Order: sequence, then C-alpha cells, then structure tokens
Amino acid sequence: MASCPTVREALSARLDGEPLGMPAEALDQHLAVCQACAGWADAAASVTRRVRLGAAPDVPDLTAAVLTALQRELPGVAAAARARLADAALRVVLLAVAVAQAGLAWPALASGTASMSAPVHVAHETGAWNLAIAAAFLAVAAAPRLAAGGLPFLATFAALLVPVTVADLAAGHVHADRAVAHLLLVTGVVLVATVAWRGRRPRSAAAVRGLRVPA
Repeated sequence: MASCPTVREALSARLDGEPLGMPAEALDQHLAVCQACAGWADAAASVTRRVRLGAAPDVPDLTAAVLTALQRELPGVAAAARARLADAALRVVLLAVAVAQAGLAWPALASGTASMSAPVHVAHETGAWNLAIAAAFLAVAAAPRLAAGGLPFLATFAALLVPVTVADLAAGHVHADRAVAHLLLVTGVVLVATVAWRGRRPRSAAAVRGLRVPA
C-alpha cells in the first residue's frame, strides 16, 4: 500500500493535471481508507479552487511608456540605417571607380602602348602604377577600415599630380584627354577620404543600445 507522502504528491499532481506517478486505482483505494489523506485532498482542492477563481492582479498600462520610448529611439535607429545605406553607396561608387581605373591602366601594362608615344618601359611602369591605385581603391571598397591607412599615400599623389597636370596642360605638354583621365584618380581619392572620415564618426547610441522600453 502506498505511503501517505506518496499519495499526497499524486494528489497534487492530479490537481495540476500532471502524471500521478502511481495507478489511479491505488490512489483512490488509499483515500477510501485514509481519512487524513482524504482531508488533505479536500483542503488542497479548496485552496486550488480559490487561487484559480481569485481576481488577477492589476497590470500597469505601459502604452504611454512604450510610445514615448519609441518616439525617443526611432529617430536614432533611422539615422543609423541611413548612415549604413550611405556607406554602402560610397563603397559601390568606389568599386566602379576602381574598375574604371583598372580599365585605363591595363592597355598600357599589357601592350606597352600609352598616350603621347611613351617608351615601352615607361608605358609598363605607368600601367602598373595606375593598376596599383585601382587595387587600392578596390581594397578600400571591400574593407573600409583600410581607408585611413591608404589615404596619406593616395592624397599626396593626387595633391602633387593635380597642379603638375594643370601646368602641363597650360604649357601644351599633355593632351586634354590624358588630363581629364586624372579626374578618375581624384574622384577615387575623394571617395576614400569620405570613407575614412565616416569611419571615424561616433556611432549613434541608439544603434548600439537597440530599442529599450522602461519596465
């Protein structure tokens, strides 16, 4: 015959709709002969019924708090989303500039022919130089964290090339189409500088924290 503690555990399980852990017939037989367990079962059933029929505790209305938190946090999240979109657009444009720069460099590097009838080695050297710049643009487009490291070299090269090209153009030492091609380099350097600058900006606190609603 089951012990009283075992029977009372089974009775508690029955009230909660859980497995009894013993045959139901054995439980009922014990209640029929044990007045203590039968009284315990009645008391437990009464307590359980009162708890289930009791009024639910008041739940505070958090509607105003939630709406206030959303109004405070959503502008920051939207700004962060716009910043990510602008970063992606910059990388795509820089990728296009890198491809165009490589397209200008490849003929001189592959065939040894360049504008203004440059010697073969000079043409190869110019092609390799321009292709390296295209590779630098491509690296920054793929990994924006490299922008700050490549900017000193690229910016110095562009800063020296622009006035020299303007002077040579005025003196007739360079064709206009060759000078215009340097605008591609300047565009790439400006894009790299923009990527480096945007990488140093502090991120929005809302984007870091995420949405938080007061408890």
